[in-house]
Amino acid sequence: MWLLRLLAVLTVLTIAGGVVLFLFTRDTRYLQFSWRLFRYSLVVALLVFALMIIERVAVIPV
Repeated sequence: MWLLRLLAVLTVLTIAGGVVLFLFTRDTRYLQFSWRLFRYSLVVALLVFALMIIERVAVIPV
Protein backbone atom coordinates (compact mmCIF):
# COMPACT_ATOMS: atom_id res chain seq x y z
CA MET A 1 0.00 0.00 0.00
CA TRP A 2 2.86 2.37 0.70
CA LEU A 3 4.09 1.80 -2.85
CA LEU A 4 0.75 2.94 -4.27
CA ARG A 5 0.85 6.06 -2.11
CA LEU A 6 4.40 6.81 -3.21
CA LEU A 7 3.44 6.40 -6.87
CA ALA A 8 0.41 8.65 -6.36
CA VAL A 9 2.54 11.40 -4.82
CA LEU A 10 5.14 11.12 -7.58
CA THR A 11 2.41 11.26 -10.21
CA VAL A 12 0.85 14.37 -8.69
CA LEU A 13 4.26 16.05 -8.49
CA THR A 14 5.04 15.17 -12.10
CA ILE A 15 1.69 16.48 -13.33
CA ALA A 16 2.16 19.70 -11.36
CA GLY A 17 5.69 20.03 -12.73
CA GLY A 18 4.41 19.70 -16.28
CA VAL A 19 1.79 22.37 -15.69
CA VAL A 20 4.37 24.70 -14.13
CA LEU A 21 6.74 24.15 -17.05
CA PHE A 22 3.88 24.94 -19.43
CA LEU A 23 3.18 28.19 -17.57
CA PHE A 24 6.83 29.22 -17.79
CA THR A 25 7.58 28.16 -21.37
CA ARG A 26 4.11 28.17 -23.04
CA ASP A 27 5.17 24.94 -24.77
CA THR A 28 2.08 22.79 -25.16
CA ARG A 29 4.09 19.55 -25.04
CA TYR A 30 4.29 19.84 -21.25
CA LEU A 31 0.56 20.36 -20.91
CA GLN A 32 -0.16 17.44 -23.24
CA PHE A 33 2.21 15.24 -21.23
CA SER A 34 0.49 16.25 -17.97
CA TRP A 35 -2.96 15.57 -19.39
CA ARG A 36 -1.90 12.17 -20.77
CA LEU A 37 -0.28 11.21 -17.47
CA PHE A 38 -3.40 12.30 -15.58
CA ARG A 39 -5.66 10.16 -17.78
CA TYR A 40 -3.47 7.07 -17.49
CA SER A 41 -3.09 7.47 -13.73
CA LEU A 42 -6.85 7.87 -13.37
CA VAL A 43 -7.43 4.62 -15.28
CA VAL A 44 -4.88 2.80 -13.13
CA ALA A 45 -6.41 4.21 -9.93
CA LEU A 46 -9.89 3.10 -10.98
CA LEU A 47 -8.60 -0.39 -11.76
CA VAL A 48 -6.92 -0.61 -8.35
CA PHE A 49 -10.08 0.56 -6.62
CA ALA A 50 -12.15 -1.93 -8.59
CA LEU A 51 -9.83 -4.75 -7.55
CA MET A 52 -10.08 -3.65 -3.92
CA ILE A 53 -13.88 -3.65 -4.12
CA ILE A 54 -13.94 -7.06 -5.78
CA GLU A 55 -11.61 -8.34 -3.08
CA ARG A 56 -14.05 -7.13 -0.39
CA VAL A 57 -17.22 -8.34 -2.09
CA ALA A 58 -16.10 -11.67 -3.51
CA VAL A 59 -15.71 -14.18 -0.74
CA ILE A 60 -13.55 -16.94 -2.11
CA PRO A 61 -13.94 -20.14 -0.06
CA VAL A 62 -10.74 -22.02 0.62
